[in-house]
Amino acid sequence: MAKKFEKLEKYAKETIEESQLPKTLPLIPLRNGMVVFPHTVVPIHVAREKSLEALEKSLENYQQFIFITTQKDPKIEDPTFEQINSVGTISRILQVARMPDGSYRVLIEGLQRARAYEVVETEPMIVKLEILTTKYKFTKKLEALVRSVMENFSKYASYTQRYSQETLSAVAEIDDPDKLADFIASLLFVPFEKRQALLEEVHPTKRLEMLLEILSHENEILELENELNNKVRKKIEESQKEYFLREKLKAISEELGEKNPEVAELRKKIEQTALPEYVRQKAIMELERLEKTPPYSAEATVIRTYLDWILNLPWNTTTEDNEDMTKARKVLEASHYGLEEAKERILEFLAVRKRSKSVRAPILCLVGPPGVGKTSLGKAVADALNRKFVRMSLGGLRDEAEIKGHRRTYVGAMPGRIIQLIRTAQTKNPVMLLDEIDKLAISFQGDPAAALLEVLDPEQNKEFVDHYLEIPFDLSQVLFITTANTTHTIPPALLDRMEVIELGSYTEEEKIVIAKDYILPKIMKEMSVSPDQLKIDKKVIRKVISDYTKEAGVRQLTRNLEKLVRKVVLQLEEGAEKVEIKPKDLSKYLGVERFYNELVLSEPEVGAVNGLAWTEYGGTVLIVEALLMPGKGQLILTGRLGEVMKESARIALSVARAFCGEKYKEIFEQNDLHINLPEGAVPKDGPSAGVTMATAIISCVTARKVRNDVAMTGELTLRGRVLAVGGIKEKILAAYRNGIKKVLIPKANEKELVKIPQQVLKKLEIVLVETIDQVVEEACL
Repeated sequence: MAKKFEKLEKYAKETIEESQLPKTLPLIPLRNGMVVFPHTVVPIHVAREKSLEALEKSLENYQQFIFITTQKDPKIEDPTFEQINSVGTISRILQVARMPDGSYRVLIEGLQRARAYEVVETEPMIVKLEILTTKYKFTKKLEALVRSVMENFSKYASYTQRYSQETLSAVAEIDDPDKLADFIASLLFVPFEKRQALLEEVHPTKRLEMLLEILSHENEILELENELNNKVRKKIEESQKEYFLREKLKAISEELGEKNPEVAELRKKIEQTALPEYVRQKAIMELERLEKTPPYSAEATVIRTYLDWILNLPWNTTTEDNEDMTKARKVLEASHYGLEEAKERILEFLAVRKRSKSVRAPILCLVGPPGVGKTSLGKAVADALNRKFVRMSLGGLRDEAEIKGHRRTYVGAMPGRIIQLIRTAQTKNPVMLLDEIDKLAISFQGDPAAALLEVLDPEQNKEFVDHYLEIPFDLSQVLFITTANTTHTIPPALLDRMEVIELGSYTEEEKIVIAKDYILPKIMKEMSVSPDQLKIDKKVIRKVISDYTKEAGVRQLTRNLEKLVRKVVLQLEEGAEKVEIKPKDLSKYLGVERFYNELVLSEPEVGAVNGLAWTEYGGTVLIVEALLMPGKGQLILTGRLGEVMKESARIALSVARAFCGEKYKEIFEQNDLHINLPEGAVPKDGPSAGVTMATAIISCVTARKVRNDVAMTGELTLRGRVLAVGGIKEKILAAYRNGIKKVLIPKANEKELVKIPQQVLKKLEIVLVETIDQVVEEACL
């Protein structure tokens, strides 16, 4: 076969008429994605045995004519007739050259489109052909298509930069639309499927339309690529320019005797900034390290950041305190109603500060239920003192580094939140509010409460050392105010460093004043509602408080008033000129009443007692139930009681048995006693329910009814003595809110009655008890 191929060197091109083309030819299927178009000369690679045989047949029997088409699936080694595309190109072999690997490189000229429709022989494949004749008229539309295709190809060529000037000139010289379409199609770098579709389209007009669509799409993509490449190139050029300028600046600085202009600038800033001497020495030492460090190293970045923190902290900057006591009192009164103890303590500090500048700021801890104004009071204190105000929430904080910062050896190290807040305030004597200090958490990352010991200790915070700064910062002039719902979750060592100020629940009268004079005017101002457009009677506010809220603070009350004003705004926008709300209209605005002013127990009952409990959200009334049932004298407790309450229940049972005596001995021995606190899903614990449980047991055993307008609190000893309990104010206010008439409290708590508002004491009968006998006498009928 090789010898036969050697005879063929090169055939001169000559024009071949369609009638001269044979209708039966050997077939070579291509599988490398190449498509041979008419009017083009291209090289193909022939290596497969059957293709070589077809090539040999062409040279021997078919005057160098051969049919070239493509495989549908390039992975098939020996395709059948059904696995090739039927439309291909009748071509003429111009040159054959043998390659070192035994394959042949064949130069062919595409002559005419044809469709194979029948196989004559299979070894090699010889097929019968239908020649696809091109017939068209040269119209204006075709002329426009030619111009558009030429223009788009020119743009395509400029983007790709793949074509020589000779190729572009050859395209420009073609005046036949059919030949032009085939020639440009052969030059495009597009997927095989699109090239095959162009080959199968016989009419030049449709083929040019397909080409125009392909070129337009490719040009859009190439234009976007070009834009992206230009952007990248521009960034690289800017980076190189910046590097060149930095190197030039460095060379100039060295000529002038300055080793590093950045170091010189920082040295100047250190000299001009008012710093304590020990801070200045530390800054100079770090600056000398920076001078010896390569400017683009990670260590240099760390040192620069550290120096930035040092130079931007207010080491000696303070704000001047307001010394006008009258003005300070007015500011506190204007922002909050009540809270007399907290306001008085702030004014005391201001008065002492006015006389002695050396006095240290106190560490105040505002303790009270949610919604009583603890956080907003901190902002009011800052306004009264004319100091900057910063706030940090400690709820759920579990990382010690949040307080004292990270060591500089860690990646991404930064100072703790205390130093960050000082920098934010830009003064060393701000009012710093540490919110929710009772909700700190402990984890493997350390104990934040322990980290706060140094911050909140007046003896230590004068030289507070942040792990990042590694130099002392004076926090003694910072007025720290912490807030908490309860103190029992605050570590004792931390609590010992703070001055606790308790903020109790608001009474109904206080809530009315707060709503009328503080909350409602603020809401109306925010929603642009004037007093002439909305009139809300005092009775309406009272009904909102009694029927729609049951809380220690005023947060829910605020939400309800906001809802009320929003609905009024809607009415005003829909055409109303003035809206007046009356108590009977409230259900239209706020929906059905959520709470009712009725007793917890609707009537006197046997074995059911109103007990008073304290929670971190304020006081509440709980019903304690007792029930006897046949058994062996066992005690059953339900209601998710904690260990302390379980012990109280056992003590209460012993006290009740002693109180009832021999007369009721058999009842205790022959019956089980079940004590229940409803709302079993809510955990309950604390030493204040002994009196209530003992009364319920005695009532159940003796069948004496307990008054439904009486509530009680207190703990018992085995001797029947009533012990003092905590949260008296919150418990009495809870009884007042729930319509209780008589409250039994331990006599040991008598001194705490001074904290109860007079309007509450006037409406409640407070009975001081010392023994269980007095409790039973007052509570049972």
